[in-house]
Amino acid sequence: MNLLIIKFLKMNKTILIFLSFLTVLSCKKNVTQDLTPYTLNIGAFPKPNLPEDNKLTKEKVKLGKMLFHEKLLSSDNSISCASCHLQEKSFNDDKKFSKGVGGLLGDRNAMSIINMAWNTNGFFWDGRAELLRDQALGPIENPLEMNESLENVIKKLSNEEQYINQFKKAFGDEEINSLNISLAMEQFMFTMISNQSKYDAYLAGETALTESEDRGRKLFSQEYNPFFPSESGADCAHCHGGFNFENDKYMNNGLSSDSEMEADLGRFKVTQNNQDKGKFKVTSLRNIALTAPYMHDGRFNTLMEVLDHYNEEIKASSTLEPEIENTRVSGLELSQQDKEDIIAFLMTLTDNSLATNPEFFE
Repeated sequence: MNLLIIKFLKMNKTILIFLSFLTVLSCKKNVTQDLTPYTLNIGAFPKPNLPEDNKLTKEKVKLGKMLFHEKLLSSDNSISCASCHLQEKSFNDDKKFSKGVGGLLGDRNAMSIINMAWNTNGFFWDGRAELLRDQALGPIENPLEMNESLENVIKKLSNEEQYINQFKKAFGDEEINSLNISLAMEQFMFTMISNQSKYDAYLAGETALTESEDRGRKLFSQEYNPFFPSESGADCAHCHGGFNFENDKYMNNGLSSDSEMEADLGRFKVTQNNQDKGKFKVTSLRNIALTAPYMHDGRFNTLMEVLDHYNEEIKASSTLEPEIENTRVSGLELSQQDKEDIIAFLMTLTDNSLATNPEFFE
């Protein structure tokens, strides 16, 4: 009889342990099931190829937004990602070089981070970050930017109840780690989409371009043709083509000679390939009117200066793009009116709704 009682108790204990395990498993499963899918407002853009291991949810996007505006990510708790990526400037900085902790200046102009959902070829000017989640963590540990360790960031966030709660909502666990920080920030940045400009309305047949804007559009797209000046254009679309006005490549656009580019070798720093010296990421021209100063080193303050560069100031170098080399000696032969019309067209790429969208406010 005693043996039967012992066996019965052991059996019940096993059943209770098994039921407890199922309960825990069910709770974790419910956390995943309770996540709310987030749908990007891509408009007429093609569907982006987003990471399969980081499905968009409202909970993770919200956490990413909190982290994007969080000054605890910096060593002296003085700056956040939003300090250098200003919404009103298309998430770009209006300074040549951004100020980091202690007033230290960065060594490159802060890049606009709109439409990153369609970027498939690395991040930063030199492409040193393979994925957007990698880019999200880079500034934290950069001594010229936030100058903080990920270990300290995790400690600081772990002392904040709002983050403990939001990490649990987003990932089903109160543990805060660098991977989940990067995944949440990646998701938030994917939502920064610019597709509501006058040009988009024009494509949709909802508005018309002015005579100057339309002439600029044609000059922007037409190839340079020295033999038929009346049909020659500015040849911009070779590098700034497609719906996002970029080609996701790294190119040398004639800013520096071989000797001058030693100050910043660009893509070469990542690949160590001599053919990549002086090459930098081709950025989108969407919202270009909001993102001055221009180029990786912020050397140009106006769009007219940019056009002057391509029109008559290209410098020879061993890695200069062939398309640009073709116009280096003769220049694009753009008149003042041509340049003004091209700028008028570029202004139609401004998306004012993005600059004022409260979804991105702190």
